[in-house]
Amino acid sequence: MVVTTPIYQVKAEFFKTLGHPARIRVLEVLRDGERTVSDLVPAVGIEASHLSQQLAVLRRANLVQARKEGTSVLYSVGNPVIFELLDVARRILTSSLDETRALLTELELSERSSHSPKIKVGTERKPRGKTSHR
Repeated sequence: MVVTTPIYQVKAEFFKTLGHPARIRVLEVLRDGERTVSDLVPAVGIEASHLSQQLAVLRRANLVQARKEGTSVLYSVGNPVIFELLDVARRILTSSLDETRALLTELELSERSSHSPKIKVGTERKPRGKTSHR
């Protein structure tokens, strides 16, 4: 009997692999081409040992490939379709932020209008003070 993993579970594992900011940043940096660990460290902003762990996770998921050149190891993205996924994620986030920004603007406008003094049209204020009875 062959047991197959449901596709939704495979997808969930794939997205878990992308679920770390350093891994996303590595992929973004690799968009511009191959990089060594020493190139990636300042661009990703984490220590080399931590970066190596993140690269290993990406390699196990076949998102990143490594090749040796002399004494250096160069990392690259194996399938550039991952960049399309990152672009779609950016568009989704941008759209969501645009909606949030529009809602915030609407709330700010309603807040301003609720604090402005209300003046009823057609009513007069009677002056205060002594009144004369004639």
